[in-house]
Amino acid sequence: MTIFKEKVSEEFLTVAETKEILEDLEMERAAEEDREMRYELKRAIEHVNRFALLDPEESLQLVEDLEELEKVDTPTAYKIANLRPLDRDELRAVFAQERYTLDGDELDEIINIVKQYA
Repeated sequence: MTIFKEKVSEEFLTVAETKEILEDLEMERAAEEDREMRYELKRAIEHVNRFALLDPEESLQLVEDLEELEKVDTPTAYKIANLRPLDRDELRAVFAQERYTLDGDELDEIINIVKQYA
């Protein structure tokens, strides 16, 4: 017997997309007078309000631009789009668990794409 729940589906989201979803949820909850927002939901809303600097369309375009690169897969593209690293050290941290390393030119190429959206 296991205490873990089965994963039904998985979808990657950027912080900007998450902000949009949470804003809708916040409006729903605000309309109901007797329903209070949970602590976790309040903290999540605070987080996305602080860190979502792009609009959802721009963030998805950034993900698409990153996915065009050879060594950037979909999960990594979303991670980079959410973190928006602006130097090599920050970007290396994103790739720390990968089985490969990127050379300076590849890192700079990714950073240049990210800077276009900064």
